[in-house]
Amino acid sequence: MRWLFVAAALSITVTTAVADDAMLDIGRAKSEAFLAGQLDEIWGDMTPQVQQLFGTPTGLETFRESLASDFGTEIEILSEEVQPGDGAQTYVRTARWSLVEAPILMQWAITDDEQIAGLLVKPVPVLAESRFLDYQTKTSLRLPFEGEWFVVWGGRTLEQNYHAADRAQRFALDVLIYKDGITHDGDAQVLENYYCWDEPILAPADGEVVAAIKDLPDNAIGATDAQKPAGNHVVLDFGNGEFGFLGHMRQGSIDVAAGDRVSAGQEVGRCGNSGNTSEPHLHFHLQTTPNLSDGEGLPAYFEDYVANDEPVDRGEPLAGQYIRPQ
Repeated sequence: MRWLFVAAALSITVTTAVADDAMLDIGRAKSEAFLAGQLDEIWGDMTPQVQQLFGTPTGLETFRESLASDFGTEIEILSEEVQPGDGAQTYVRTARWSLVEAPILMQWAITDDEQIAGLLVKPVPVLAESRFLDYQTKTSLRLPFEGEWFVVWGGRTLEQNYHAADRAQRFALDVLIYKDGITHDGDAQVLENYYCWDEPILAPADGEVVAAIKDLPDNAIGATDAQKPAGNHVVLDFGNGEFGFLGHMRQGSIDVAAGDRVSAGQEVGRCGNSGNTSEPHLHFHLQTTPNLSDGEGLPAYFEDYVANDEPVDRGEPLAGQYIRPQ
């Protein structure tokens, strides 16, 4: 996934200072400049955090060249829209490119002062079919952390949750800690500066550990490990054919092993940046098997939590919500 992520790119409904029509023109102009190779202009408009993710203007050029190699050139715009966001709006452009059949999605997170706070280019995903849309979680789940976290991806649509294109992760959840419009304090390249880094990750219910991978390295910001997508992770068997996956934990932080019994709320590891991840966060999903490659995703209904300061007895956290245990 060709995605440079900063939290300002998330879609949250708020009032913004720049009208949608004006932002549409701004996003279109940035897209055209990028596609035309006018990268000095693009680089100068990027926030320091996004510049750090690319490293140098040469890194931005390398990114553009990789897109041309994989997808070709843009030949037809299919749609454009602006999505509201917290501190930034997202310009979304879908187009046909010369080397691939699937439409290509390009998104620019743009602040009200016209800085680029995030960039995404990837094939348009297709919603995975599921026979579990009406399924009710049998396990009594609590949130797998303490304190308030932010839902980056969560829900049943592709707009809410890019995982919904994956059969096993159809109802997955990605969360991190988000303060004052950003996910870290200081240099974005330093893992320890991320608010969720090394935060305890808790068992969401009683269960048996089926698998525990603990020794994979944490990625530097901007690097990912697509070969081991879950990174350091724990798989829990909750019974009733429900298996929970807790992923991307810090190297060496997992202190449980296969065969162990855990209790709801017990620490199983610490938040990290291992696996296929662009910055520290926690991934959680339920599925029908303990094997990531052959399971089917199950809805994960959590109990007794707070979402955007409203109590929830039982529900599915959604993208854009701030959630915490009651």
